Amino acid sequence: MSERAERAIEECRLIATMSEEPGRTTRRFLTAPFHQVHHHLRTRMQSLGMDVLVDAVGNLRGLWTSSSGLSSKRLILGSHIDTVPDGGPFDGVLGVVLALELVESAKRLKLPIDIEVIAFSEEEGVRFSFPFIGSRAVAGRFDPSMFALKDANGTTIKQAIENFGIDLGRLEEAAADADAVGFVEIHIEQGPVLEAEGLSVAAVTSIVGQTRLDLRVTGHANHAGTTPMRLRRDAVAASAEWISKVEMLAVETDGLVATVGKMEVHPNAGNVVAGSVDLSLDVRHVHDGTRRTAVDDLLKHADAIATRRGLKLEWNKKMDEPSVPMDERLTAFMTDAIEAAGFPAKSMPSGAGHDAMIMARRMPTAMLFLRTPGGVSHHPGESVREEDVEAAVRVGEKFLQRLSAAVG
Repeated sequence: MSERAERAIEECRLIATMSEEPGRTTRRFLTAPFHQVHHHLRTRMQSLGMDVLVDAVGNLRGLWTSSSGLSSKRLILGSHIDTVPDGGPFDGVLGVVLALELVESAKRLKLPIDIEVIAFSEEEGVRFSFPFIGSRAVAGRFDPSMFALKDANGTTIKQAIENFGIDLGRLEEAAADADAVGFVEIHIEQGPVLEAEGLSVAAVTSIVGQTRLDLRVTGHANHAGTTPMRLRRDAVAASAEWISKVEMLAVETDGLVATVGKMEVHPNAGNVVAGSVDLSLDVRHVHDGTRRTAVDDLLKHADAIATRRGLKLEWNKKMDEPSVPMDERLTAFMTDAIEAAGFPAKSMPSGAGHDAMIMARRMPTAMLFLRTPGGVSHHPGESVREEDVEAAVRVGEKFLQRLSAAVG
């Protein structure tokens, strides 16, 4: 058994108990459990001799400075510590915990490179329906207008940050230093590919582009028993017809995934023809042209269905992120590190969005995936294998050695 892999897994499971909900792992941006997570990780960082701070959007950051005195640049490692509601114990958090394991490795190996570890405060977009708040600030892409966004309780991002006890006036200082040599994120795959191929790890080549929209279909609420079918303006029926189109287009388009994951029906009563429906749409593809064409087609379908049924359609684009390639040089180092650690050199795109896609706009970026048993993620049943966690640390060590030699 690997002592460090076992320790990392236990640490992730411990952090999973730091939650807004007893018995479930729910940790939204800067809610009360963040204080517990920050305290735990800060203690670990300080034990490694790292200088620790919390930046203007709640990212916890620890800097380890090489004792060699030769390094003038730093590598940034990290991932996020927020979760989806009733999420798993390893999504995001494992990348932070393993980053600290690699700092320990760098100390032991006396590597001549400084390492900053960032526990990003927000990636999932759950609390404010807006993702990557943490990494946007580090990448210098946080627009101050975002401070006005509100959660379901009417709390703004600005108020959430202030309530957490953070100084908003230092937002510009959150941007990563220009001397950073790159960013590396270790993450569970959150899919079935590595397991299907019997592999522990893979280098990520790119992160697919994604578009997220909110839509509202408005008809007319009426009595379910007295309103004839031909006279109905049923928002649910129209939505169901459109959702079938979404699934059909995705099935027929190679590599495209399209999801309607959220629906709110009004008035949501069993004996009332629905007056309106709020829906979400999430569309992803590695090629931006294919994705954007699909979104345009789906909106045309929605408009045609609404017009034919005498309904009103409104939509709002919440996110439109292009496909992001990982840095070729760092990815080559990662692929070499996988082989040097004794594993097949597997590379693959990521179908999920990650902080790496934001950081890649600021600096050279690479990612390492490790196997997700059953492909289960964003779920309490999310798990990892001890041998895969050990594999990720071994690959990370080889990567650090190659990078240190290249920049030293």
